[in-house]
Amino acid sequence: MDVKDGANEEKKPIVVKDATDLQRLRLEKLMKNPEKPVLIPERRKDKSLAPPPDFVRNVMGSSAGAGSGEFHVYRHLRRKEYARQKFIQEKSEKEKLDDAYHNRIEENKRKAEERTAKKRAKRLKRKQKAKIKAEQPKTNITDDKSSQSNSDSDHSEKDLGPKSKQKTVNITEPNINNVKSDCENGNDHSL
Repeated sequence: MDVKDGANEEKKPIVVKDATDLQRLRLEKLMKNPEKPVLIPERRKDKSLAPPPDFVRNVMGSSAGAGSGEFHVYRHLRRKEYARQKFIQEKSEKEKLDDAYHNRIEENKRKAEERTAKKRAKRLKRKQKAKIKAEQPKTNITDDKSSQSNSDSDHSEKDLGPKSKQKTVNITEPNINNVKSDCENGNDHSL
């Protein structure tokens, strides 16, 4: 009975619930016989209608009215001409849509290139600033600060003039001697 149960399970119809199940079934079918060639359909070529006839053979005379025998010919020619005009309109609309699509793609590429160029310029500028900053020796920075403080004290002495010689004290860097003398005088400098 085990053999029959296995055969019954294989004959059960498989219900496809979504696209992944369908794809899985197709892959399983392909993998059952991997040596079998797979048929890949080619893309359909754009259909083109025949051009309108240069010479119409069935011209009705002007002296006779359209008979009932000629009506089917007229309908056929009319249908062909309408189909040709419809094809021409669809082709022109498709070309317009393709042109609009390609223009939009080119515009998006151009905008993306502008953005990347701007960001690239920022990166290079940042990199150059970092490189310049790294090249400057760190000792020059401290020398610059001390030379600035010396030049500030020189400027203050010049402003006071030669008559009044006052002692200038740098507030940011307290002088130990001044603090000691102030403490002796009774001024408390608690830090």
